[in-house]
Amino acid sequence: MVTGNRDFVRTHPVATKRVVRAILKGVDLCANQPTGVARQIVDAGATPSYDYASQALAELPYDRWRDYDPEDTLRFYALRLHEAGMINSSPQKIIAEGTDWRFLNELKREMKA
Repeated sequence: MVTGNRDFVRTHPVATKRVVRAILKGVDLCANQPTGVARQIVDAGATPSYDYASQALAELPYDRWRDYDPEDTLRFYALRLHEAGMINSSPQKIIAEGTDWRFLNELKREMKA
């Protein structure tokens, strides 16, 4: 899930698209080269164990971002939070007022694998 400040996204759409593109390219890299990414994580000192990093990257479904519908995901979790009383807004209101799928839809078309 990627979030952005509404004012920043509106005033800097090119920078926003670059950030989202970089995140999605990183996700694709993790999906396509988990062992290489695991080596980079260990070399950077984020974790001492290459085996654990490699296993985690291989088991996580990084490549599924293209298959899932983000609006359905947001609706699901917003409904759960609303039912639990943690948010007052309805899922429909949150989606209508707080989402902008332009960048993701453009990048999906641009980054077709």
